[in-house]
Amino acid sequence: MPLPKPEAPGSRPTLSAIPMRIHLQTLGCRLNEAELETWARDFHGLGHQITAETEQADLLVVNTCAVTEEAVRKSRKLLRRAQRENPAAKLVVSGCYASLEGKQRSAELGVDLIVDNWDKDRLAEIVCREFGPDTMPASATEPDARPLLARGRQRAFIKVQDGCRYRCTYCIVTLARGEERSRPIAEIVHEVATLHVQGIQEVVLTGVHLGGYSGDQGADLKGLVQAILADTDLPRLRLGSVEPWDLPGDFWNLFDDPRLMPHLHLPLQSGSDAVLRRMARRCRSADFERLIHQARAQVPNFNATTDIIVGFPGETETDWEATLELVERLEFGHLHIFAFSPRTGTKAAKLADPVPRAVQRTRCEALQALGQKMKRRALESQLGRVLPVLVEGAGRGWAGYTPNFLRVQIEPETEAALENRIVPVRLHGLVRSGEALSGRPVIGEDDHRRAVDVARCSSSRSLTR
Repeated sequence: MPLPKPEAPGSRPTLSAIPMRIHLQTLGCRLNEAELETWARDFHGLGHQITAETEQADLLVVNTCAVTEEAVRKSRKLLRRAQRENPAAKLVVSGCYASLEGKQRSAELGVDLIVDNWDKDRLAEIVCREFGPDTMPASATEPDARPLLARGRQRAFIKVQDGCRYRCTYCIVTLARGEERSRPIAEIVHEVATLHVQGIQEVVLTGVHLGGYSGDQGADLKGLVQAILADTDLPRLRLGSVEPWDLPGDFWNLFDDPRLMPHLHLPLQSGSDAVLRRMARRCRSADFERLIHQARAQVPNFNATTDIIVGFPGETETDWEATLELVERLEFGHLHIFAFSPRTGTKAAKLADPVPRAVQRTRCEALQALGQKMKRRALESQLGRVLPVLVEGAGRGWAGYTPNFLRVQIEPETEAALENRIVPVRLHGLVRSGEALSGRPVIGEDDHRRAVDVARCSSSRSLTR
């Protein structure tokens, strides 16, 4: 399949004259990870080298987080450590902490350049403009270079959208990221197709409000997914976290294409409608439950994971019991659990009736125990199946993920090179920790079509049935 036309001359930053060794670090969400990978590709395309060693770098780039007060503390700690480990390197900072805290506090940490969230898509261009001339010839980098695969990655995170129109009372990200803006579909399709040619087998679409994607000609997230599936040969496409109220009834038809992986992370946050109202969430518990049932009815072997905030101000024992009961009914494959902590600048930080820390801790422990039981049941429900796994690592360290995003440790029976291949794996047990599946490659299969058929056409239509 031919790639979309390349970008017009002048649409990309010119190449820097002095190659630099650049070390990239990030905290926080998948969106930050996607931005880091974009910077790696941009710097590599400009003739620079990405290094995993802080001490070897000429330039340190840190993508910070500020979603909680703890994230702010970790961001400051990361900046101090980067400066301590390589005081001679230039230190460039972006992300939510840098955007919210401003230049004065960042300057106290020895930062040489701040690129705020509104300019971070141009970070490589800005850095090269600040720290070097722009006369390097285009032959400085190979046209088919693979910076992600060189770092041991088989999947790529692509940011398709930034900013959020909603104002959940606990969230500072809307202030840090600003108004919503989305990338054009053609640009995203071109990036996906290019990454696939370079060897990437799986792409994850990310955004602050991914479900609010609004591309050119009024296209929404469904239209973006349709375009990627129609105009690229990418084997596996995943979606990052999507708010439950953003999914129309016909959204699940997209999963008829087996290249769209049957897993979604749908943030619930609480099973109590009273708490959800105080959070300013736009989905009530009954709506969320109907959504999960609809997904499992239409998408074979669907896996739902979620976020829960424990101890939100005013959360009563009745509220908490409603959350536990709903979570147990919905049988999530994995829980991300957060104990509420007030974030300066949010409405929730000013709410009355805080939940004592000791109560938060007890509730977190109960939810963690439930989450572990549900995860084990989710893994056990897959035993005996043959599923396609994108293989990571090498040799005895081979592992990967099923389409519905369950971790698999692979027991190789062959010396064949499996890394970065999608291979059918028969799932026969759990690893000792109980945190992942164990399986063996199916010998004698020249591709993964049979595994896809088994996974998608099984009579079981949900992860837990």
